[in-house]
Amino acid sequence: MNSLIRLSCSMLLGAGLAGHALAATDATPTTTPLAIKDGKLLLDGKPFRIIAGEMHYPRIPRAYWRERMRMAKAMGLNTITAYVFWNAHETTPGQYDFSGQNDVAEFIREAQQEGLYVILRPGPYVCAEWEFGGFPGWLLQDPATRVRSTDPKFMQPAQRWLHRLGQELAPLQLARGGNIIAVQVENEYGSFGHSGDAYLAQIRQTLVDSGFDASLLYTSDSAAQPGSLPGLLKVINFGVGHAREKFAQLHDWQPGGPYMAGEYWVGWFDHWGGPHHVAAPAQVADELGWMLRQGYSASLYMFHGGTSFGWMNGANWDDDSYQPDVNSYDYDSPLDESGRPTPKYYALRQAIAQATGSTPPPVPAIPATRAIERIRLDESLSLWDVLPTPTASRDPKNMEALGEAYGDILYRKRIDADAAGELRLDGLHDYALVYVNGHRVGTLDRRLKQDRLSVKLAKGDTLDLLVQNDGRINFGEKLLDERKGILGGVTLQGQPLQDWQSYPLPFAADARDELPYRRGACRHAPCLYRASFDAPAAGNADADTFLDTAGLGKGMVWLNGHPLGRSWNIGPQRTLYVPGAWLKPHGNRLVVLDLLVEGQPVLRSLKKPLLGPVAKVP
Repeated sequence: MNSLIRLSCSMLLGAGLAGHALAATDATPTTTPLAIKDGKLLLDGKPFRIIAGEMHYPRIPRAYWRERMRMAKAMGLNTITAYVFWNAHETTPGQYDFSGQNDVAEFIREAQQEGLYVILRPGPYVCAEWEFGGFPGWLLQDPATRVRSTDPKFMQPAQRWLHRLGQELAPLQLARGGNIIAVQVENEYGSFGHSGDAYLAQIRQTLVDSGFDASLLYTSDSAAQPGSLPGLLKVINFGVGHAREKFAQLHDWQPGGPYMAGEYWVGWFDHWGGPHHVAAPAQVADELGWMLRQGYSASLYMFHGGTSFGWMNGANWDDDSYQPDVNSYDYDSPLDESGRPTPKYYALRQAIAQATGSTPPPVPAIPATRAIERIRLDESLSLWDVLPTPTASRDPKNMEALGEAYGDILYRKRIDADAAGELRLDGLHDYALVYVNGHRVGTLDRRLKQDRLSVKLAKGDTLDLLVQNDGRINFGEKLLDERKGILGGVTLQGQPLQDWQSYPLPFAADARDELPYRRGACRHAPCLYRASFDAPAAGNADADTFLDTAGLGKGMVWLNGHPLGRSWNIGPQRTLYVPGAWLKPHGNRLVVLDLLVEGQPVLRSLKKPLLGPVAKVP
């Protein structure tokens, strides 16, 4: 992800060698149901054009997977493109979770039951405005590890992961009775700044060894030159208004075809402190119609964006600054964040029908939403009262060094001499609150290139630095250094401050829900709040709603054990999507962490989201 030509995160299947079928190599099957002949895609020997849309299973509540797929079918799509998110499945090295929301095999089976093919993007790197591009945070525990390379400290766990994923998904390829027709080898590697043929070859071979040897293999890129290998198909990624120039570029990469937009960015994502991006429905529909009339294949990125729940938002490094993403991945998609069709949906539906001469199924009924008044955060406690056991170290340690992937970390030091001057945090990732004897004296924000402030300290004072991880960079070379907390040292008047106590604060479920909350207001931020509320159904037991975060400062919100996402009063996002499937008629439990707000806030939910002031996609 970047800027204009940035590179959201690729997609699809790709182009082959002009005029003949895909050449056989040791890493590529000689025959697949989706093949290439005379520069054209053939599926089971018949001409085939991919009209696809991207959806991500962790960003959609499992109860709604099938509903979203039916909406895709009704818009005229024949294929779903899907990333697989390594960090969602292997939060602890060697322990894999494919249950519940992580049951990606069920997601693919449901697509097949709805009459949709699947293009699989298994990683290990996905980009996707997703935390660390899908890599597990524990890869960063060893500071020498280099992701997206042949470094054994990266490649060996990546190979183990892909082999394990193959057990789940390789049987679901079309050649084996499933619906997976293509598998991505790498994603926008041409934008990573490396010549990595050895790395790409290892990833390709690992996918084949993992059982993905019965599908068309491809790479996708948006850079000037693709990150690919001989014998791999190529597709191209681009945004609204760039179809003609980008397909001309793909013709140069791959003379003779086939030609496909692996990611056609129909909208854009949002950063904290920025606007909500939109793209005109008519322009998107006209451009897709042009692609289809040329006989090109295309995949919409995103068809339905959904939500990067919890800590899973990514971040960019652009214009020499850190830009964390909001949790809403609405993306101005044809289906909005809660799965409802937008004007863009109907414009694209008409464009597809006109270009293909087909009539799509009827659009499914659209469920109502609801509003809930007065959710009173009537239980609270101060974070200062429930700190865990600290770890001592001479210099501050980053979160990963202490085994922490997400959340906050507190650094504490007792001052041993009077001092005043500039306090500097070297390598602040990402947002710090500075306290002296429990009183906040300032904040520092990596987005704003803030890493220092003036303080006055006396012997015996307690200096606290509370640092929040706002999301790891997911695109470009900057992701190589995305450890969190304080990466360097802390100095005062240029002199190092040493001998620290570090308190990891991951806010795991057991530590979050079983704390000794008390009724009444919180008087000393940061605060944890808890509320119980009812959500009686008004004709629809599963009606969605949108939690209004007005009145909150900066923090995180959980509902009935589900992480909804971050709140931050700088916007643009001011509501958090609350799936109706996660609500109960009675006894819902809301937990709020807020770094800034004290008292006893009262919240509400709305029938419509508030995603911020609008700006057109560049």
